[in-house]
Amino acid sequence: MSDAAAPEKTSRNAPAAFTGGAVIGALGGLIGLGGAEFRLPLLIGAFRFGALEAVILNKAMSLVVVATALPFRAATVPFATIAANWPIILNLLAGSLLGAWFGAGWATRLKSETLYKVIAVLLVAIAIVLVAGHDAAAGKPLLTGSAQLVAGILAGFGIGVVASLLGVAGGELLIPTLVLLFGADIKLAGSLSLAVSLPTMIVGFTRYSRDQSFSVLGRNRQFLLVMAAGSIIGTFIGGQLLGLVPSGFLLPTLAVILLISAVKVWRHA
Repeated sequence: MSDAAAPEKTSRNAPAAFTGGAVIGALGGLIGLGGAEFRLPLLIGAFRFGALEAVILNKAMSLVVVATALPFRAATVPFATIAANWPIILNLLAGSLLGAWFGAGWATRLKSETLYKVIAVLLVAIAIVLVAGHDAAAGKPLLTGSAQLVAGILAGFGIGVVASLLGVAGGELLIPTLVLLFGADIKLAGSLSLAVSLPTMIVGFTRYSRDQSFSVLGRNRQFLLVMAAGSIIGTFIGGQLLGLVPSGFLLPTLAVILLISAVKVWRHA
């Protein structure tokens, strides 16, 4: 798409960009996700962005959702409660920041066709994690002591890589990790995942800025602003709904959407 054609495309898709941003933002605010797994197929399929450009745009929108979801969820999960769990946040960040840097570098070197297929496979993997972990309840952590510390770093690294490859916040992987490995309550896990996701995505975003494809943000500034506005409204709504929608029903539903999205992205390759 040329720069001259960009304004026309943006104007035509402004209502869809706003609506899509709002719906996905609401999901993110409700569960504690960046919502990028649902936004990525939209950017690739409906708005016809290339794979790497879609990932970079996705990362920008995920940052907006994560940054606004934390305060909007604070009425249910206060900042003091999040701060009290700072050792868990630091444990995961120790791996995720490094993983985000490496993942972003790998993504910029992959061919578009390969990246589409990698994205599709990762979407399926995330759906499986959602289904496997949606019944998990807070309880005793899976590991303790040094074993938990090492497992947290390794899990964080893997999540950081996935987050950069897809341009996602990684909440679908972080939340089950927090619940199973650290024994966190599902609602607390959602907010802790946002606290880990925000700096992780900033690192990946910084790494992407070194690639020429980063210019997609400047070429589609109006599109970004419209989708960001919808996303902020959506995260506010999702934050207000926190605690009203049963996670046991919502998470499997999201897993199905992820599988459908994975099929669409794979076919696009």
